[in-house]
Amino acid sequence: MHNKANAQSVTNLIYKHHAKHRFWVGDGASRKYGEKMKIRELRYSNTNTYLIEGERGKLLFDTGWAGTFPLFCKALGEMHVSAQEISAILISHFHPDHMGIAQEIADQGAVILIPELQKPFLHAADAIFAKESKKDGGCEPFEPERGGDCKGFETQRGGSHKGFEPLRDEACRVFPLAESRAVLKEFGIDGELFHTPGHSDDSISLWLDDGALFVGDLNPLYELELHQGTEIGKSWEKLLKLGPKIVYYGHAPKAVLGGETKGLLGGEAAPGGETKTATNGKAEALSGSEKYALVERIMKLIDKGADIKKIQKKTHADEKFIENVMRMYLTHQNISVQGILDRIELRAMH
Repeated sequence: MHNKANAQSVTNLIYKHHAKHRFWVGDGASRKYGEKMKIRELRYSNTNTYLIEGERGKLLFDTGWAGTFPLFCKALGEMHVSAQEISAILISHFHPDHMGIAQEIADQGAVILIPELQKPFLHAADAIFAKESKKDGGCEPFEPERGGDCKGFETQRGGSHKGFEPLRDEACRVFPLAESRAVLKEFGIDGELFHTPGHSDDSISLWLDDGALFVGDLNPLYELELHQGTEIGKSWEKLLKLGPKIVYYGHAPKAVLGGETKGLLGGEAAPGGETKTATNGKAEALSGSEKYALVERIMKLIDKGADIKKIQKKTHADEKFIENVMRMYLTHQNISVQGILDRIELRAMH
């Protein structure tokens, strides 16, 4: 979660790399994942939302902001799936951009699965939505084709908060984290949940035995060496020992990992490494001070609600560079200009 403008255009414009293995992100038509499961990405909000189809049910990992339920249903319809077909919901952490429409989806018949460690955080976002509704009465639902109209943190990135439905206890099923494998098995999904604090204390990650890993807002792997010895680093150490083949992020594009992942534990990229999805283009030709000024200007334009095309028109910066800046600005709370530049440089090295 971050106090910045919407990032829908980032999600829409990021080039999707197809894995050479058996992992796919659905774009309307689903692709086969292994023999038992399909993974589809629903693109209707700035938060990446994943629908995992097991042998005995469909599991949704994360939801978007309050006000995006109609867009969610439309995205499902394009995949020939109805909201009533969703069996269960998992939420990586209870920030507004990941749980905003969970109750509305649960109203269609899904159960919200809650590991016990997350129970104290179930209503953490209620006050945020209530405050925004009182302040400006909400806004019109977010429309990707024209960008957001509303100013400010919550409204800019989601839509109307008048319709926010707090989670109801009867819609939730609380269980010990140690029993997650058995719970997932009920839906024909072979996997496990792990507590992965760092971005937030209630963050969890979903591991599938076929090698797919869903991490919510856990900082991307290309930043790992910046977080050695921190909670973020320890969470990644735990996850990398599983040997993931593909990582699905809450806001960044998916990362296909090649070769061994053990090298990443020491902050070094593994052979094959994390798939690069964007380069910095013409920005590389700028001096340090010029690049600093460019990033600073892009950040100000993002705050004003500008999308990538508008930013490109005003700055003449490379589209992929703008995507990188926008993604890092939106997913790292209180990040500085230099912090963004450091991460861009670090990612280029990998």
